[in-house]
Amino acid sequence: MHRESRRLSRRLSFSASGRELAPAVTLRRTFREFWPDTRGLRPLFAAGVVFAVLAALCEVAAIRLFGHITDEVLTTRNLEAFWVPAFGWLGLATVAGAASFAGAYITALGAERFLLRLRDRVFGHLQTLAPDYAEKRRLGDLMARLTDDVEAIEELVGSGLVKAITTAASVVFFAGAAFLVRWDLALVTLALIPAFLLVSKLFAARFRVAAARERHSNGAMNSVLEEGLANQPLVQAYNRQRDEARRLHREGRTWLRANLSQAWLSGLYGPVVQVIETVCLIIVLGVGAWEIAAGRLTIGGLLAFAAYLALLYPAVQGLGELALTVSEAAAGSDRIIEVLRARPAVTDAPAAVAAGQGRGRVEFDRVGFAYPGRASRPALREVSFVAEPGEVLVITGPSGAGKSTLAKLLLRFYDPDEGRILLDGADVRGLTRQSLRENVTVLHQETMLFSGSVRDNIAYGRPAASMEEIIRAAETAGVHDFVQDLPRGYDTPVGQRGRLLSGGQRQRVAIARAVLRDAPVLVLDEPMTGLDEETAAQVMAPLGRLMAGRTTILITHDLRQVPSGARVIGLRPVPRHERIRLKRAGVPRLARDRAGAGHGASRTGRQEAAHAVRSSGPVPVPLPREPREPREPREPLVPEPGGVDAGP
Repeated sequence: MHRESRRLSRRLSFSASGRELAPAVTLRRTFREFWPDTRGLRPLFAAGVVFAVLAALCEVAAIRLFGHITDEVLTTRNLEAFWVPAFGWLGLATVAGAASFAGAYITALGAERFLLRLRDRVFGHLQTLAPDYAEKRRLGDLMARLTDDVEAIEELVGSGLVKAITTAASVVFFAGAAFLVRWDLALVTLALIPAFLLVSKLFAARFRVAAARERHSNGAMNSVLEEGLANQPLVQAYNRQRDEARRLHREGRTWLRANLSQAWLSGLYGPVVQVIETVCLIIVLGVGAWEIAAGRLTIGGLLAFAAYLALLYPAVQGLGELALTVSEAAAGSDRIIEVLRARPAVTDAPAAVAAGQGRGRVEFDRVGFAYPGRASRPALREVSFVAEPGEVLVITGPSGAGKSTLAKLLLRFYDPDEGRILLDGADVRGLTRQSLRENVTVLHQETMLFSGSVRDNIAYGRPAASMEEIIRAAETAGVHDFVQDLPRGYDTPVGQRGRLLSGGQRQRVAIARAVLRDAPVLVLDEPMTGLDEETAAQVMAPLGRLMAGRTTILITHDLRQVPSGARVIGLRPVPRHERIRLKRAGVPRLARDRAGAGHGASRTGRQEAAHAVRSSGPVPVPLPREPREPREPREPLVPEPGGVDAGP
């Protein structure tokens, strides 16, 4: 039972005020939601029930043979009558053992396949959601939903259902066999069953509270451990080792008290149940002795009845414990259904077409966007620009200006609220997301590596790439030289999130991955973040080779590393007082045009930008740019009237 309480502690939790979070999902809804996932596995569960029922029937027959041997052999001392029932008993035990094994294995097979299927379904759905969904939630909580919550659902819908059916069948079989032995004695036995159910109910309620406290304190302790280990350099630099140790000790004491509470309940539950069972057995033996004295029951019949009783009461307890499984699954269902009900921000249109390998011309045409749930704080307003094939377009501006939002819209993590985005003249909303993203490569602000080898991380964008192609990409990105010094070369593990590599090495591996992908459009989102000037200069060389011949959109707030000949446009957040003024005035979102100003803009330009916020017609803001060769005439960067702008 202690193991059951520990398992339950993974599911139940406390709110911030300390009250238990009540499951919000009914049993019917749980089965309606997840029973379809058992399709194809139901024959396994049905076979598990059949084998378990067969094992229970064999136990009933074996106990009956035991009573027969007692009355016909032991009491009469007739040895010749022993062998036939003895071999029958052995045969029944063999069949029961084989059936029990087959039932347990087949049920486990169906349960594990159900777990795999449901976990794949939830994880696959998470992969369709916008990245912000996971970023706004605790990673540990999402992992718990994919592990503990999924397991809790399986324990009800899969193996739990098998257990419920077989336990109920066992109760019927053992109770029926007891009635056949002596009906009046069986009535006495059944009259005592409510005592087991009452004790199970009382202890179950307290177990739920104790388990919830244990999980809450265990989560707090794990958070302290994770923060202390992740921020160890900061802890040591500020001489806070003892403070962190004391903080862990406080959380550990809370967890200790919660575990002791569980241990107290577990230790008490066993003796209480044992006392009740002993009382029941004494009553049965007393009534049985009276029946034997009256000649209405034999000694073998009494022993067989006691054996049925020994199997009946645990089965009744098992039915009582199913309430814990239902409660656990209800809590897990609530959390899993919450994930499955989250809708992707974008989906492919019914008539979406696949985009082939394009030239890479990117156009933002008066694009406006606000993140879901933040309509009053638009991220972009009236953004218009064109990036031609082979051109380097730099988008600059302070933090919060919406620069990274441009990349999310281009990849269709979201669709714009107004305007449109074109790739080679085609609206990206008319293209399949997979084909669109095959044409766009992004180097994110945070270098993202997996815990595999250098080879695995370079080939992530093209898993079927040959080793020769991987090496060529590594040479282009400046990776090949330092990989030669690694212990296992390209097969060297990079550690979790690439921690075993330096910042510059991680960035160059990401560049090699982008080179191997070979998409016509390249988006660089703050590629120099976290790198010192020397490392940044080293990374610029492979970046330059990567940008050659591609449409490159460089998102940065630092213009020191802008390539020569690049075109620069700027974004600027909406001032707070202006957001308040527009909100109070009831001006519709995205109804005002504003111009942006980038770093390095002149005083006159900044004044013009400020004027543009207050006026109905913005003016373009001049930004510094490197000298370059004359270009062919093209359409203006910002169509009139309009401007490049962003909200917070």
